[in-house]
Amino acid sequence: MDTDDELHALLQQLGVRVAYADLPDDRDGEFCAADRLIRLRPNMPRRLHRSVLAHECAHALRGDAALPAGVAAQRQERRADEWAARRLIERASYIRAEQLHGGHVQAIALELEVTVDVVDTYRRLLAQDAVESRPAPRHPSRRHRSATSGA
Repeated sequence: MDTDDELHALLQQLGVRVAYADLPDDRDGEFCAADRLIRLRPNMPRRLHRSVLAHECAHALRGDAALPAGVAAQRQERRADEWAARRLIERASYIRAEQLHGGHVQAIALELEVTVDVVDTYRRLLAQDAVESRPAPRHPSRRHRSATSGA
């Protein structure tokens, strides 16, 4: 699990600055590729700050430019959400929090010091990993099919 300091160190290595500024009501952070700058809303609660910083860090790592609304923008946002979830949540910590709080997403988010959105993204990633790690269905051999079809 990355700390804010580790995220800031990564951004420093990338040559990306972080500034606090008033932003439109619909956003808590933004990455400006041309300026190599992340802007964050000032005075956010710690969980929100960590979650937004990690999300914007993901954009900075990829050098994402702002895109108009659409499929490509949604894909870019999903990638940033997934990177943030992977960086902010360790599997063992998630499992412990899940057991401790009986799957209650808000309590898990509080326990892990992230937003509910980050927990939801992490859960989706876990579900995908479970599906991807399953062996592919086996197709019966021709001999097997012939034997069962009476041929």
